[in-house]
Amino acid sequence: MAADKETALQEIREILKVKLIEQLSLEDVKPEEITDELPLFGEGLGLDSLDAVEIIVLLQRNFGVEVKDAQESREIFQSVNTLAEYIYQQKTGA
Repeated sequence: MAADKETALQEIREILKVKLIEQLSLEDVKPEEITDELPLFGEGLGLDSLDAVEIIVLLQRNFGVEVKDAQESREIFQSVNTLAEYIYQQKTGA
């Protein structure tokens, strides 16, 4: 089961990286340059609050996942890893 979860998370991470670049118009960034633990905001990828709104739209459009709580989004939007984990939990109920 753990291998299945990790495989699913890896697929989600790869899709997320491509979609983040597309949705946020990060033309100078390649998916492989975004590490799973890279902070999305601040010193990491350098995203801002407008980008956070775009990520919410991206999650709804591409994964059918909603983020309703602003406080919750702070934890979810830390890195590609935290986003992938949230999507996985929402999709599987895990």
